[in-house]
Amino acid sequence: MPEERSRLVYSTDGTGTPDDGRVRPATKPSARTGAPKRGNARPTAAEVPDDGFVRIKREKKGRGGKTVTTVTGLPGGEADLEAMLRVLKQLCGAGGSREGATLEIQGDHRERVQAKLESLGHRVKLAGG
Repeated sequence: MPEERSRLVYSTDGTGTPDDGRVRPATKPSARTGAPKRGNARPTAAEVPDDGFVRIKREKKGRGGKTVTTVTGLPGGEADLEAMLRVLKQLCGAGGSREGATLEIQGDHRERVQAKLESLGHRVKLAGG
């Protein structure tokens, strides 16, 4: 085998890396930058467009097969979001929670939530599946 085509894989003479003697090939820079996303990551404020629409989605991913209706883009502070969550949970007769500025209602209640938000004067879009 020609000298230029061979490479050192393991060395015990200490000329490799200081930790275990293995010689690792130079790695190519990864296409990903930053921390990898988790499979069940919720939308962050940067991913939700601020165009005046409230988006209602049905999601199942990362929830063990359970369907959840998510509401994003609602204006207001934390107290306003908690009050809206309480109203929507009572309307749907379901549980729910708040993850940052995203409201989550257990089950598929997109039509009920859409009707309620439109009656309160919000511009609503059904997003996703």
